[in-house]
Amino acid sequence: MNIPKFKMNIPNLLSLSRIVLIPLLIYLLYAKLWLWALILFALASLTDILDGWSARKLNQESEFGIFIDPLADKFLVISVLAALMVLDPYLETFDFWMIAVIVGRDMLITFMRYLAIRKGQVLKTSQFGKVKTAFQMVSIVIIIMIYFVRKRGIYVTDRSVPYWIMVGVTVLTALSGLRYLVTNWRLFSLKKPKGGAEPPA
Repeated sequence: MNIPKFKMNIPNLLSLSRIVLIPLLIYLLYAKLWLWALILFALASLTDILDGWSARKLNQESEFGIFIDPLADKFLVISVLAALMVLDPYLETFDFWMIAVIVGRDMLITFMRYLAIRKGQVLKTSQFGKVKTAFQMVSIVIIIMIYFVRKRGIYVTDRSVPYWIMVGVTVLTALSGLRYLVTNWRLFSLKKPKGGAEPPA
């Protein structure tokens, strides 16, 4: 699978900014600077809306943008979820199986995209993928907010609240993966029908 050539424009820079901000975001989480981590993650999530909007508004859509946009989302979400799991003071916010499901789903979609390109097929997508990504990002914002209000003593939630939020994220992510399997099962056949291909959300 070939990586599209990078094209210098505002949408692509916004997408890449989500990847560039990951090390700083992980540091803020590690230092338990919850408010700054919350602000930075919210800004990074906002670029997910702005890159697509600016690409359409400025007529700067490109193959690289289509490629890097969902990839940047995956890197951002998985990195933060993994960091929160490791940094949770009670080691019970997320179980490793949740991260395994989320990472496994993304690996599955990437593999299916590869099959679609090889066979010249169209990878059927829907708004479900976008809803899944939005739900993941909103859930992370809520979890970081919970840590912030706990630290400040503003409000103390039950320790299991972040865990159950993550259960919801994991279930929705798994359902999204299953939907791709059901709608694209023909990719696993031996036939190679002609057609285009597009990346998943």
